[in-house]
Amino acid sequence: MFRRDYILRMVEDMTQMIAKVLTLRQERKTTEALWEIDELLNRHFRLNSRLLNSLSVEDIIDMFRMGGGLEADKLQGVARMLQEEAVIYREKKEEYAAVSGRMKALHLYLYADLHGADRKLLQIKQEIDKVMAEVAAYRLPLKTEHLLLPYLESTGHYGKAEDCLYRLLDQGEDVAHKGCELYQRLLLIDPDDLERGNLPLAEVQQGREEWLRATARVKEWTV
Repeated sequence: MFRRDYILRMVEDMTQMIAKVLTLRQERKTTEALWEIDELLNRHFRLNSRLLNSLSVEDIIDMFRMGGGLEADKLQGVARMLQEEAVIYREKKEEYAAVSGRMKALHLYLYADLHGADRKLLQIKQEIDKVMAEVAAYRLPLKTEHLLLPYLESTGHYGKAEDCLYRLLDQGEDVAHKGCELYQRLLLIDPDDLERGNLPLAEVQQGREEWLRATARVKEWTV
């Protein structure tokens, strides 16, 4: 109960901070907006922006491991802060910092979601969709693609999951078995749900056969 109350207070503080940051951005007070984010990072996560942006996603995730588990809701909170920072950097024409922040936020969102984060707490699905649209012109890191695949499947975006699978294969990842398992699961899904996920049953059946041929060729090339 205490932990839930703390998380809800964190979300309330973040909501108020985001509203304040929006006002500061509209007034073109970007430095003050970044200070607001930094202050919240320090208060709730014992982090500051400079440290957060210097750490790898693996190091950030490790900071939120506790007793063999993961503080997934706090992790998605950190991702949201990175996302808010990225908006400011974009407005300051600091494109590298903006893209880097969004890429890192996406990875943390996906990792948090796959490890039990409350999807309603910060509307994580909507935020993931938003970040995905913002980085659509860029190639995702392979480690992020590996997280994206099960996320897309779990949210019913079956056509996009298949696209993600092929991106991994095209970049030399050993996903032959993972792909076979994906198609096996897809064949068990209601055809109406497959249609809604932009991957009709006939395409799943055809895709499975094409996947077996494609991965067989890859094995031949690597022998």
